[in-house]
Formats: sequence, C-alpha cells, structure tokens
Amino acid sequence: MLKYSAHAISKQRQIFVVAPLSRRSFSNTTVMAKSKTTENIENYEDGQKWCARFVDIGINLTDPVYQGIYNGTTRHPPDLASVIERAKRVNCRKLIITGSDLSSSQKAIELTQRYPNTCYATVGVHPCSCTNFIKGPTSAAIQLAELAALAQSAKNSGHAVSFGEIGLDYDRLELCSKDIQLEFFERQLTIAVQVQLPLFLHSRAAHSDFMRLLGAREAELPNRGVVHSFTGSKVEMEELVSRGWHIGINGCSLKTDANCEVVRAVPLHFLHLETDGPWCEIRPSHAGARILSSFENEKLEKSSVKIFDPSIRWVKKEKWEEECCVKGRNEPCAIPKVAWVVAGLKGVDVEVIIDAAWNNSMRMFNLGSQS
Repeated sequence: MLKYSAHAISKQRQIFVVAPLSRRSFSNTTVMAKSKTTENIENYEDGQKWCARFVDIGINLTDPVYQGIYNGTTRHPPDLASVIERAKRVNCRKLIITGSDLSSSQKAIELTQRYPNTCYATVGVHPCSCTNFIKGPTSAAIQLAELAALAQSAKNSGHAVSFGEIGLDYDRLELCSKDIQLEFFERQLTIAVQVQLPLFLHSRAAHSDFMRLLGAREAELPNRGVVHSFTGSKVEMEELVSRGWHIGINGCSLKTDANCEVVRAVPLHFLHLETDGPWCEIRPSHAGARILSSFENEKLEKSSVKIFDPSIRWVKKEKWEEECCVKGRNEPCAIPKVAWVVAGLKGVDVEVIIDAAWNNSMRMFNLGSQS
C-alpha cells in the first residue's frame, strides 16, 4: 500500500499544516497558503510553463438538461457542444461521463465516439436505478448479461474507462429498496471482476454493507477505483484509503463544516476532482463557498487558475444563450472552484491540488500521457 507523505509531493511545491476547521475559521479569517510556488512555475516540465489540467471524473452529460429539457419540458435548444467547449476553456481536458443504467451507459459510449480523446464513459447501474433489474422488460439475468457485454466491448474499444456507477444508497430507499440494492451491487461486482476496469462507486449512509460486499471481492479487483461524491465520515474515508480506494470530491463533498474536515484529511495521492453536473454545485450556503470568499484578492490575481472564468456568464434558463452557463445546472467549467476549496482546506497552493488530482485520475483511468 502506498503511504502518503507530504514530502513526496512535487519539488516545485510546499505542503502546509493548518489548524482544525471551525465555523469561525471560515467566516472571520482569510484562507491563505503560507508560502508561494515559484512564479507561475517557470522551468516546469523541461522548460514548459505550468498550466492547469483537469479531469472531471464524474459528469452526467447524458442528462436531458444538456439537451435543454428540464422536468420533461424543453426550455432551450440542446447545448452539449457548448458545455464541452466551455470545459476546454478552463483546461478541463478529460470528461468521464457517468453511466447510471444500461440506457445512459450506452448513450455515454455514443458521446465518447462523438468526442474522442475528450469524453470517456463509465458503464454500470446506479443503486437507485436497480429497480430496473426487477421491473424491466427483460429478466435481471438478461440485463446483467447485456451490461457485462457492453462493459467488455466498450473497454476493448477504449470508450469505457470505468465500471459504475455502482454501490449502495440508503438515503433514498424510496427509489430502490435495500434488499434490491444489496443483491445487484453484489451481482455487478461479479461483472466488475470479469471486466477488470477500475470502479466508479457510490456510497450513501451504507458504509458497513458497502465495505462488506466490496471487501469480499477486493482481492479480485486490483485496479481498485474511486468512491465518488464522497460525503462520509473521516473514519470511513480513512478505511477506504487504507484499502486502496480513492476519493472523489465535488460540491456535495463540501456542504458542511464536517464534510470539509473530511476533505482536508484526504491524502493527495488518493484525491480526484469532479463536478457531478448537472448536480452538486457549490452553493452560496455551503461551507465550501465560505472558503472561496475568504481568499485574498492578491492571491487570486497572482494565480493563473481563476476560480471561475470571468468571460463565462451565467443566465437563467428562461434567458438562455448558447455561450452562457445555465444557473442551477452545474457543468465541467466549474471544476476550478472545487480545486480552490480543497486547496484552501489543505492550506496549499491550488496548483498542488490540480497536479495531484490530474495525475491520480490520468493514472487510475488510464487516460494516456500525463504530460
């Protein structure tokens, strides 16, 4: 098992220890790294100037809102191409599109074919969608066989880089019962062992059962994977990391002071960034938003990484413009916000977070050269 050491991070950076969080630390103080990186990291990577590079490891681009459809009603034209273009403007170079059932997994693969070398897919059935196995037009056995075949063929073609989103969600049992979730998490783990892709995992209020089922197959899953949109406790996070599982952070991971304490403790070697759009944005009421507002202007101005690209505007969907983000609809161009909050929590330069997450995600999902 790889043990994290602050001294093992890039020679270009320094890591800092900061005091435990409190509500006062968010509202009454300014979050600052206690040392600077070299100016804009000249001489970085054989003379190349440093630049931000992001992988959004969890983005739901198959959701109808990116086709302009909200709650079944068309509100504006499809603008997925513009969403992807805005991602590129902030150097979010790789987008891993989440498959949450058989249909969305197929659609995710289709998008990877339309946007090669930018979009990649996961294949799997979300715990809240596992009722499909029971109520679908074909038997559970047939659906599982179709899922396994899709995952294997998409892996072979290079379009799928992860198996998931699979796991357990006891916060939303009204969508799928515990018994059904348990059965089909276990059965999908059998497929995962066959396909041998890193896993894209979901765990909500189910840690004991989640670890029991996952642990039973760990020896057969050497590629491990990421527990995305992590909102569990520090103890739960530490158990996952000790067993080689990585942690994905988005706005939902930064809602409360308690959430932020957990994120502060995630070792950099196990950290990944995501938006989980169109959901999980960092909202003004979130603890993470207080971190963003507490950065000194001088620090923001010196960094080449902007919290948000000032040239990109946000509008309500009723006033939609193709070049604008839609308020309330999260998208990959907002991923620098997540990086900045994590940097503030850890007391490090944002470049440290960006480099660590990029390297972890590129390596975990085998997305090509990290340079």
